[in-house]
Amino acid sequence: MQGLIFSIKRYSIHDGPGIRVTFFMKGCPLSCWWCHNPEGISPIPRVIVRTRKLGNSEFSSDEEVGRYYSVEEILEILEKDRVFIEQSRGGVTFSGGEPMMQPEFLRAALKACKINGYHTAVDTSGFASTESFRSIVPFTDLFLFDIKHLENSKHIEYTGVSNIGILDNLKMIFESGKEVIVRIPVVPGKNDDKEHLEELRNLLSSFRKFNLKKVNLLPFHRIGASKYKRFDLPYRMNDAEKPSPERMNELKKFFSETGIKIKIGG
Repeated sequence: MQGLIFSIKRYSIHDGPGIRVTFFMKGCPLSCWWCHNPEGISPIPRVIVRTRKLGNSEFSSDEEVGRYYSVEEILEILEKDRVFIEQSRGGVTFSGGEPMMQPEFLRAALKACKINGYHTAVDTSGFASTESFRSIVPFTDLFLFDIKHLENSKHIEYTGVSNIGILDNLKMIFESGKEVIVRIPVVPGKNDDKEHLEELRNLLSSFRKFNLKKVNLLPFHRIGASKYKRFDLPYRMNDAEKPSPERMNELKKFFSETGIKIKIGG
């Protein structure tokens, strides 16, 4: 069995506890306006032309985005970093794209990682069938769960899909007893109005009885903007400004009233 992966990040410290290896799986059913990994949206490999400048000269080369890996290859990559992973109490994270787009491979990889002693995490938008989530729960130690917008019409507008079922999946994961870190992108003018923020805070308060480790507030940035042209995708955030540090600290204080640990960034 093989899975399609478009990037592998070693020595990651923002995708779960400790030092980790993060595998970015290709394919995503969402098309978020602020996505910083647009190369992960398509579920198939693609060859693009990358141009690099050296002085007054330009050099072009083909670059393949997306390669198939077996579960055995995943384990071989992890084994190279095992000493760092174990000493830091880290592990392996499957991100994307949306890893739930490849549920059978994801389940097989998670199971193999658990058998080999690795702490496992899945970074997800929550948009998948409940059955798919139930199939990976036994082999997942931590879920990094994104909440992009609570109003369904806005969720459809900004991500291309409905949020119906997403919160149901989150509740199921909570009820399973698994650890969860909720991640909230803070996108000025899109999901940071007072009414929505208050609704979010009330929702988070209702999660206190579960194993909610913390909430990460992720400030919007333009780091992935240059990728859109290479993949012939429209970039819809040209007029958006990133939230100021003062604004992020204000939101941290606002959500801290829930009694939940709040962190700015991943």
